[in-house]
Amino acid sequence: MAAEKSKMKNLTEGSPAKLIIGFAIPMFLGMLFQQFYSMVDTMIVGKFLGLKPLAGVGSTGSLNFMVIGFCIGVCNGFAIPVAQKFGAKDDSALRRFVANATWLCIGFAAVMTIAASVFCRDILLFLRTPQNVFQYAYWYMLIIFLGIPCTFLYNFLAALIHSLGDSRTPVVFLAISSVLNIVLDLVFILVFHWGVIGAALATVLSQGISGVCCLFYVGRTFPILHGNRSEWKVQPRYMVRLCTIGIPMGLQYSITAIGTLVIQAAVNGFGATVMAGRLGNFLSCPIEALGQTMAPYVGQNVGAGKLKRVSKGLKAASLMGFCVSAVLLVIVVLFGRRMSVLFLDAGEVEAMGYAYQYMTVTAAGYCLLTLVNTVRFTIQGMGFSGIAILAGVFEMVARTLAGTLLVAVAGYFGICMANTLAWIFADAFLIPAFFLCRRRLEKHYPSE
Repeated sequence: MAAEKSKMKNLTEGSPAKLIIGFAIPMFLGMLFQQFYSMVDTMIVGKFLGLKPLAGVGSTGSLNFMVIGFCIGVCNGFAIPVAQKFGAKDDSALRRFVANATWLCIGFAAVMTIAASVFCRDILLFLRTPQNVFQYAYWYMLIIFLGIPCTFLYNFLAALIHSLGDSRTPVVFLAISSVLNIVLDLVFILVFHWGVIGAALATVLSQGISGVCCLFYVGRTFPILHGNRSEWKVQPRYMVRLCTIGIPMGLQYSITAIGTLVIQAAVNGFGATVMAGRLGNFLSCPIEALGQTMAPYVGQNVGAGKLKRVSKGLKAASLMGFCVSAVLLVIVVLFGRRMSVLFLDAGEVEAMGYAYQYMTVTAAGYCLLTLVNTVRFTIQGMGFSGIAILAGVFEMVARTLAGTLLVAVAGYFGICMANTLAWIFADAFLIPAFFLCRRRLEKHYPSE
């Protein structure tokens, strides 16, 4: 029991800024390791297989985000009621939410694996994936989709661990699996000559192993999660609550990705060279980590009825994000061209130019992305995922406009501006929505 308590962390007491930064740093490292799954694929494919296979893998980014992002969003949403019950110190209800979330994850994983695999080819055709890279894109995404159960396994368990205040342990498992991913990439591509199929298999196997590690860790470290038979029964009212939060969070990712898919279709129209240039999105990881930290932080504090700490935490996280945004912009301006060499051969001058332009314009809008993440995850931690999903609709509209009107007028620069426009639209909705959600909660905690 002592080991359990040392791993769990109460986020309802102490300095909000210190708690958030202490929680966000491991989250940031974890996101970097997660990025390695796709980044190493991109680097090795680009270096050893050439530009067309690289473009095939790169052209699947938005589709990957739409489907896999839904899985991640659902898992994060399922963990919010757990964080709230942990903050409220209601252990029995916490276990019932964990049990019913487990059954839901199994069902979602089965349905999504079948559906995504069956319609993979049709979706790629709809996206106008160029014929010269189509097969690379198809085989890569098919294997990624067949690995959806691995995605659910890791992300639900990681979200569960995060909801209990432990942001460090999942990073350890991701570090191990990232090293394994690099090794498998090299073996499958250079030794077995499996091409992009090998890159996808390495990604799926590595994430599956990290998920299994998390499963053993949770079983041995958190006795608080060991429920009796009655607590592990399927209970509709718990499932309804979980779906009310989890599905909107998943749809938020997917709706945002629909707008990104419009941009992807426009990018595909420019050809393989431009697709290869849209790399370097891993730079936003620190901002994303700050945002995702807010969900367990806010969830625990709402469960404990401490709304003032919610507002203080949002302010602290946003200020930290603004500082990080300024540093990232300087890094991109000074070193952006050199960074693109990680993914592209030095001779691909045109692709490197596209990459630098895209990264620079995008980084200039990271202060807007900071608010998108911190405010959105705060609203979700409050339990209002249905409201937060509307921000995804605004982003989708903005990216659709960029993918049609701006591209027609400004060409590739219109694509570069798509993210900034989407973040402006999202912030215009999210900031007023936060104050609305705050007022709603104050009715339940009038004395706080």
